[in-house]
Amino acid sequence: MRRYILPIAAILLTAACSSGKGGATVDAKGPIGKPAASKTDAAGVFKALSASVSSAKLTWTATAENDPNHLLGRPSQYTSKIAFADSQIPSKDTELGGTKMYKTGDVQLGGSVEVFSSPDDAAARTKYVAAVTKSVPTFAEYDYQHGAIVLRLSHFLTPDQAAAYKKALDKL
Repeated sequence: MRRYILPIAAILLTAACSSGKGGATVDAKGPIGKPAASKTDAAGVFKALSASVSSAKLTWTATAENDPNHLLGRPSQYTSKIAFADSQIPSKDTELGGTKMYKTGDVQLGGSVEVFSSPDDAAARTKYVAAVTKSVPTFAEYDYQHGAIVLRLSHFLTPDQAAAYKKALDKL
């Protein structure tokens, strides 16, 4: 009986430590001892996306204090979020008479990446955002889910420009 205890304990420990469905992965430490950005946080996802879509520039990172939706870290909500601007969007589309119609962090200026603990939570968010934006054409957007990642893109991007982001997301 004893000879079976160690192998069973090893199997249970391995199962408990695995990332499982939508779980986080462990990356190497960064140069200053901080965890390196990974493809399981919004900054890491954005880094990978912007390598393929060079017109995207990071503009905002959500914290518990500055998240206008008050969702960061809440149960079943995103665990990280960033927003970015895309220089392919003409300023004439985001300004009215020289006045900016959107603020830094708004999806309309480019997009956002939201990362969740599970694909189910990401799917629920995607469905919710689609329902809300469908009823208000000004807020219409492209929404793509890839596992636990939700990529939201401005409707000011052309279908081909949005497709370039989708292609990059599908490579993750």
